[in-house]
Parts: sequence; C-alpha cells; structure tokens
Amino acid sequence: MLRRPVETAQYVAIRYTQRLAEAGAVASVGSTGDSYDNALAEAFNALAEAFNSLFKAELVRHRGPWKGIDDLEIAVAEYVDWFNHRRLHGELGLVPPVEFEADYYANTAGINVPATVEALVPSL
Repeated sequence: MLRRPVETAQYVAIRYTQRLAEAGAVASVGSTGDSYDNALAEAFNALAEAFNSLFKAELVRHRGPWKGIDDLEIAVAEYVDWFNHRRLHGELGLVPPVEFEADYYANTAGINVPATVEALVPSL
C-alpha cells in the first residue's frame, strides 16, 4: 500500500511541538477551535498592532524620512524614551508611565521594585 507523503502542515506542527519541548513550554490543552486556546496570544497581538499603528502615526509619518538606518535608530530610541518617560498618559492621571509605575511600587506593600533598565541607564 502506498502512503501519502507527510503534509507540510504536519511537518510544521511536529517542529512546533519539538520547539515547545526544547523551550520547556507546555502546549495548549484546549480542544481544537477552542476560543480560549489563543486568547492570550490574540490579546497580545491586538496590543502590539495598536502600538505599531500609534508608533507609525506618531513617529514614522510625522518625523521621517531619514537619511539612513542610524538616523532611524536614533529616532526610535528618542521616541521610546519620550513614550515611557515624558508622555503624559491620560489614563494614568496625566503622569508618564515610568513615574506611575514607580509610584505604584513605592506605595504597594510587599512588592519590591523590579530592576529595570530605567534604574540603570539615565533617560535620554
């Protein structure tokens, strides 16, 4: 009896399963088509897409074009610095996110402030 060759999708699934095992991750235990299966990944992707749109609208469209990759890298670093350290966030009481996070940890009993890059590297 002749057997069909392994489908491409099956190969990807096998490699994916092997990679999960190598990373020590646990595959989803939901049933096929279970909406809870990918809820966290989909929420993250939605957040990433929203941030990417914001990033493109605020930086790329308004400050470009750049002469080269070095200029773009500097512009991205400045934008990220502004976004975290100086942008007044309306949902956080018009304070920058870094300040809000520092206040949260300072006023929450039993939680140590995590070691962050901000603590080690001064703001641009």
